[in-house]
Formats: sequence, C-alpha cells, structure tokens
Amino acid sequence: MTCEPSNKKLISIVTPCFNEEDNIEELYQRIASVMEKTIYSYEHICIDNCSTDSTLTKLKRLASIDKRLKIIVNARNFGHIRSPHHAILQSTGDACILIASDLQDPPEIISEFIAKWEQGFKSVLAVKPESEEPSLMFSIRKFYYRLITRISETPLIQNATGAGLFDKVVIDILRKIDDPYPYFRGLICEIGFPIGIVPFTQPRRKKGVTKNNFYTLYDMAILGITNHSKVPLRIMAIFGFSLSILSLITAFIFLIAKLVFWNDFQLGTAPILIGVFFFGSVQAFFIGLLGEYVSSIHTQIRNLPLVIELERINFD
Repeated sequence: MTCEPSNKKLISIVTPCFNEEDNIEELYQRIASVMEKTIYSYEHICIDNCSTDSTLTKLKRLASIDKRLKIIVNARNFGHIRSPHHAILQSTGDACILIASDLQDPPEIISEFIAKWEQGFKSVLAVKPESEEPSLMFSIRKFYYRLITRISETPLIQNATGAGLFDKVVIDILRKIDDPYPYFRGLICEIGFPIGIVPFTQPRRKKGVTKNNFYTLYDMAILGITNHSKVPLRIMAIFGFSLSILSLITAFIFLIAKLVFWNDFQLGTAPILIGVFFFGSVQAFFIGLLGEYVSSIHTQIRNLPLVIELERINFD
C-alpha cells in the first residue's frame, strides 16, 4: 500500500455485508479502483453482520495487505438497519459514503457522489427511477415510496436506495440523535440540508442470494411509517369516531323502526353478521397498526446499543 499525503481530505466508505463471499473481493477491488482516480485518501469500513460463509476470511486476508480496509465484526446478526448505521457512526472521514456490498449499488457511482459533494451538497442520495429487478417487486417499492412521501411529516426522497454520501457535519448530527433503530433515509431528510440526487439504473444481483425477504422489507416499510408519520394514527381516530357515529345512528333507526312496527319489523341475522364481521375486521386491522407504534416506542425506550462488536481490525 502506498502512503498518501496527510493533507488530503479523507473519505470513509462503508459497506455492510452478510454472507457476500461471492462479491466481497470484487467490491473491494472496484472501490479501490474508483478511489485511486480521485484526489482523496480513503478508508474502507466493512461491517460484517456475523457471516456464516467465507466473507470474513476473505476480508481479513485483504485487510492484512491493505490497512485502508477496516473491519468491524458483530457479535451476532443485528439486522439490516442497525448494523449499517453503527458503521457510519464509526467513520472518521470528511465525508462518509454508504453503498451495499451486493454490487447492486455499483461502486463506480462513488465518483458521482463526490462530484455532488464538491458542488456543496452535505447529503447525496442514490435514486433508482429504473431497476432490473422483477417488475412486480419494483412496482411495489415505487408504490410504497409514493405512499410514505404523501403521509410523511417530512418530505422524503422517492426511490432512494439508502446509498449515498454524507458530509461530516451530517454524521456529527446523526451521532447526537442516538436512535437505537433508525430509518436512515428518513433521518437524512429530517436533518434538512439540501440533498443532491444521483439517479441510476439498479442492476440485477449477479452473484449470491439476496438477504431481503418479506419480513425485512415489511420491517423497513413499517419503520418508515411509524418513525415519520402520525397519519395512520389520525386515520384510526377519525375512522373510529365516524364508525361510532354511524353505529349509533343505525341503532337508533332500528330502535325507532321496532317501536313503530313492533309486530311487522324483523331484524334478521344477515345485517347482524355483516356488522359483526365488518367491525371486527376493522378493529383487528387498527389494533395491529397500533401495535406497530407501540413496538416502535418499546424499541426506543429499551435504548439498546446499535450493535455489540466482537472484533475490530485496522482501526489502530
């Protein structure tokens, strides 16, 4: 490894990884190739979320050769939300870049992030208006982004992947927030600095198996809603109040009809069953949604650390 002048600005590049043995060496090489063409020095921080394949072995071999590659090894798998955020907070550069380790965020996009940063943007986000992933999944994601943008109290960036560049000023603010389960894309928008946008077409994963499943996607979606919008709670209150008024009016109408047509009026079982199932389903849905907010509050109150580290390499 060649020594670099100490007066160069430092850029920290964070790549969270879990079972990426097929991609990690190519990721390292492509990042190094991109950064060698810039005027900046850099550190590459890989946070391994307790991989069960040879990812960590390959990382340690690379780190023994290149001291710019730093490794954080988690004591267990702390999930796809906490682990990346913890690594970002460990960065020491004048700017921090976050990209995925599955190569679906092409490392070559780093140069575009830096260009936006040099233009004065404190935050830069990668946005995928198009993607080579299955059309159904991409459509669902776009629908969610539109929904969360409409109901969020803070304007969010649609189709943002989470990858991007964040100035040291932004990282210092994130350290003060102390959120044990953060919705990172939302926090960046909450901070309020103008955000530079870098559009790209997201390629299909070529190697390895995606770690996203229904639960992880649901977790991210609900986290974005509960952390950045009170609209669902307001809908529950308004809808519940409206249904109670409707129920009261309906009951009053049936009472009057029974009193006026005592012998001729038959209530019947059909409207009763329909009413019971309808109100039961509405209550179940709202109780479940309310439970998500309670769960979010519970997570905040526990105030656990983002991750527990097992080992650090090249941080000294």
